[in-house]
Amino acid sequence: MPLSGYAHSQPASPHVAIQPLSLTKVVNGVPNDKLPLLIYQQAVPASASNADEYLSDLFAKNGWPVQWRYQIFPFTHYHSNTHELLGVSQGSAKVQLGGETGPTVTVKQGDVILIPAGIGHKQLSASEDFQVLGAYPQGLSPDLYHDDPSKLAEAQRHIANIAMPTTDPVTGKQGGILTLWKA
Repeated sequence: MPLSGYAHSQPASPHVAIQPLSLTKVVNGVPNDKLPLLIYQQAVPASASNADEYLSDLFAKNGWPVQWRYQIFPFTHYHSNTHELLGVSQGSAKVQLGGETGPTVTVKQGDVILIPAGIGHKQLSASEDFQVLGAYPQGLSPDLYHDDPSKLAEAQRHIANIAMPTTDPVTGKQGGILTLWKA
């Protein structure tokens, strides 16, 4: 599904549009969440010479330090103890969101996906050079859950206790989650 198909874009800055995606229904043991998943299109300005360095610096400045660089797991999974930020530093990929029946999006270098805790995601295919930077709010490390209905209640209890982040990883102290994730 092309990103342009989503409604309610919000400009994050002169060069970033935020596309919210609502994934609220439980799917085969994936809890998903009431908070919308956010896709920041082309968060890296054309003037940046190194997308990896730019995203790493941006995320750290906004309290979401990078913890790993790799691809997205090729199986449906989610995190129950933290929100996850994926910044595409090179290449492109098709990613399924929300579980096995969820929508598919294509992301490319410069895009960023902010995945609320509980929302399922997996990589379906990717270019050979595809790489993402994985980041989380300062001091947090993710757990890992699969789409297992027997673990759903446990995961939902964890998700209910997650604190709301105080900064958006891309826009900082204004806009982004501070607007789109209001209770």
